[in-house]
Amino acid sequence: MKYSWMLLSLILGSCIQHNPESIVHMEHQIFKADRVASTLASQIGFNNALLSFADSSFVKLGNGQLPIIGKTAYTSSFNKSNDIKTITWQPINVEVAKSGDLGFSWGNWQFKTQDTTYYGNYITIWKKQSDGTWKMRLDGGNDTPKPKS
Repeated sequence: MKYSWMLLSLILGSCIQHNPESIVHMEHQIFKADRVASTLASQIGFNNALLSFADSSFVKLGNGQLPIIGKTAYTSSFNKSNDIKTITWQPINVEVAKSGDLGFSWGNWQFKTQDTTYYGNYITIWKKQSDGTWKMRLDGGNDTPKPKS
C-alpha cells in the first residue's frame, strides 16, 4: 500500500501544470538568462559564458563536429585563456513547457572577426534547477546569410 501512494504521488507530480502567469514569468527568466550570457560572452568569452550557464549534463552541438556531451567534456574542449569575445546573440523567442521544468530560447547570433562578420541562428534548451535558476542543457546553432534589415 505504501508503494501505491508513492507511485500515485510520482504520477500526479509529473502531471503538474503551471498557470499561464507563472509560465510567462519563467519565459522572462530564460530570456534574461540568455541576454546575460550574451553580455558575459563579450567579457569572458563565448565558451566560458556558456560554461557559466551550463548544467552538468550540458550538450554542445557544433558545425562539423560530434556533440560534446557533459560539462566536464565541454570544459576541456577549448582554450579558456583565448576564448572568442566578439560573438553576440539575441533571443527572438522563448517558450517553457507547461510542466515548468524545461524551456527553450532561439534567436540570431553574430560573430565579428577583423575583416568579416558571420551570422547564424541558435537554439538553447534550458532546464530549471532545484534552486529555481535556469541552466543550459543543450546549445547549438547554424550559419546563415546576413539577415535582411
